Formats: sequence, C-alpha cells, structure tokens
Amino acid sequence: MEKYNRIFVIVMDSLGVGEMEDSREYGDVGVNTLQHISESVDQFEVPNLRKLGMANLCTLKQVEPLEKPLAYYTKLNEKSCSKDTMTGHWEMMGLEGKQPFKTFTDTGFPPELIRELEEKTGRKVIGNKSASGTEILEELAEEEIATGNMIVYTSADSVLQICGNEDTFGLEELYRCCEIAREITMKDEWKVGRVIARPYVGKKRGEFKRTSNRHDYALKPFGRTVLDALKEAGLDVISIGKIKDIFDGEGITRALKSSSSVQGMEQTVEVAKEEFHGLCFVNLVDFDALWGHRRNPEGYAQEIEKFDRNLGVLMNLLQEKDLLIITADHGNDPTYTGTDHTREKVPFLAWSPSMQGYGELPEADTFAVIGATVADNFGVAMPDGTIGTSFLKKLL
Repeated sequence: MEKYNRIFVIVMDSLGVGEMEDSREYGDVGVNTLQHISESVDQFEVPNLRKLGMANLCTLKQVEPLEKPLAYYTKLNEKSCSKDTMTGHWEMMGLEGKQPFKTFTDTGFPPELIRELEEKTGRKVIGNKSASGTEILEELAEEEIATGNMIVYTSADSVLQICGNEDTFGLEELYRCCEIAREITMKDEWKVGRVIARPYVGKKRGEFKRTSNRHDYALKPFGRTVLDALKEAGLDVISIGKIKDIFDGEGITRALKSSSSVQGMEQTVEVAKEEFHGLCFVNLVDFDALWGHRRNPEGYAQEIEKFDRNLGVLMNLLQEKDLLIITADHGNDPTYTGTDHTREKVPFLAWSPSMQGYGELPEADTFAVIGATVADNFGVAMPDGTIGTSFLKKLL
C-alpha cells in the first residue's frame, strides 16, 4: 500500500555539498559548491532550506545547523563515472553510467564532423570552440546575421550547441540543423550527450539575448528507468524544466517548459494545487547555467535565496500524503578553477507534512536511492538492470 499519493523531486541543478572520495581523479580538489557560496557573500538567507536540514549537510558560514530539522537528510554519492547533467539524472532513476560522454572542450569538434555538418545543412560553421553562450554571441552573432553562417560551440559539458537568430536564421531552420547535428553525433567517436538549439534575438552587440525557445536533443537513456515503470503503471509523471529533454521524453506523461528557475518553482507550486497521482520531477537549471559555469558565487547565492522563498510557498501547499525530495545532479563550485562541473556529493532532503520523525540518514553510494524510493512507494518494480535501494521505510 502506497505511503504517499504525490512525490515532488526537485533538482537544484549543480548544488553539490562536498567532494567525493574520487573527486581528485576528476581534477576536483577541495570543492564544495554550497559551502563556498555561503562563504562568498555578506548575507545568505535560506530559512526554509535550513528548516529542512540543508545546513546540517556541510558547514555554512552564515547558516547554523538545526538540532531538530523538519526533514530527513543525508548526502548521496554518484556511482556513475561522470559529473554531467544527463548521467546524474539518469542515475537518480536507476541507471548507472559506466562510460562518460564525449567532450570537445579543449579542441573543438573534429574537422570531419564539421565538414559533414556543413555539407548536410548547407551552411558554413563558425566558432567551433568552447565558449560561454553569451560571449559567443557578442563575438559572432553579427557575422551570423550578415552571412547566414551557423555558430557552433561547446562547453565543459558533453554538448554541441548551435545558435540561430530567431528573425534572420529562423527557429525551424535552427531546429532542422540541430536534428542533423544530432544524427551525425550518434557515431561513437563523436557521441555527445546533447545537441542544443540556442535561439536568440537582437541585431547588434550589447543587445543579443537568448530566448526560451531552446530545445535539447538528448540521447535516449540506454535502458528503462523508473520513469518508464511509473508511466507503464498508469501513474502521472509530470516534468518541469529540462527533465523531458534529459530523458528524451521517455517515461513522461506531461511536460512543462520553464524560462527560468524561478518560473520552474512557480510552475511546481501551481502543479501542487492540482490533483494528480504520481511523480512531479523538476529541474532548476539556472543555478548551473547562469552562475556555476560563469563562476559567479554571488549570483548563485541570490538564486538559492529566490528558490528558498518559493520553497516556503510550496511547503505550505503540500498535503499529508505528499513527499518532497530536494537534491542535485552534480556540483559546480563557482569558486573553483575553470568552468566545468565539479565531482561532488549531492544533498538528499525528504519531508512530508505527515512525518513524525526527522534527522540524518546513512550516506548513500548512489543517487538511485531517489528512483528506488519513488518506485517502492507506488509499488512499482524497478526495471531490469537498474540500481538503487529504497529509503521509504526510513521516512517515518
């Protein structure tokens, strides 16, 4: 018999809480996204996260831990051999990634790939390097508008991104080119996790802005996940933010696209007012995309504070048979060198208005405890080949 009617899993994208035993092997030494953010700002006010026990997970400069937080809390280690978004989310839902996705951060994409992309799209490629999305627009958008050439770039993630001006390049043309790029990058030697359409507006430097018409062309998960099992059992699986893209639509019954993390939380609040039976799975990407990769701890801190305010609204709406889980998919310490994700443990906070207990749970060796807990609650069998042990019986 299920314990909860509705489960909300909210991913604070990149909010790591300290290095793992193998972090050094990934070039990440002494990293701790949340702790270092707290140390970088004069004020850090997160009363709702504090109530749930977030300050009990690592030392925060301005936020004291609570002796009796409302939630159960612990840290989750990543079992997969990676530190990227897709691998982290897939592991949450039961899949262990044993091969990291290809990255082209240092060299750009191979000439053979670029040549094939140009031939099949009919457009010349410019850029082809690792860059910030805003910086590449300042550098090359005027040329793209004038010539019709296609801006291609990557990052520290396993991504191939294509920019297109909505007025001159056109959304449909941008999506067509990205679909071709996705087909090309299915080859093993070029296989990136995502191809991303990055539309923008503006006519000259200083006024270029990316729009919410971004579209991710992700690889399909390499096996069935807990999301598939939930959907096949007739349960609701509502995705908010880029969850649908991360899973390439697999296992999703309804998807809401977000233009920002603030809107993502506002959408979550609205979904909480509805009647549904199953999982609401939320990704809030701005922590990572706007602040972590750009190494801006102050902006990151402000984004967490905005989240905390909406978290309070959500908590007030949750019912006795609702469960809230807050976690992350990797780290991205904005005080660390470079612009890459950081290999870190992630938080696990679990709270329901009906809970009588609270406190620290055993540290887990995989993110997959999340999917296993969800599946256990709804009496759904974990798909073959998945990993994870449920925490449900510990959530008293």
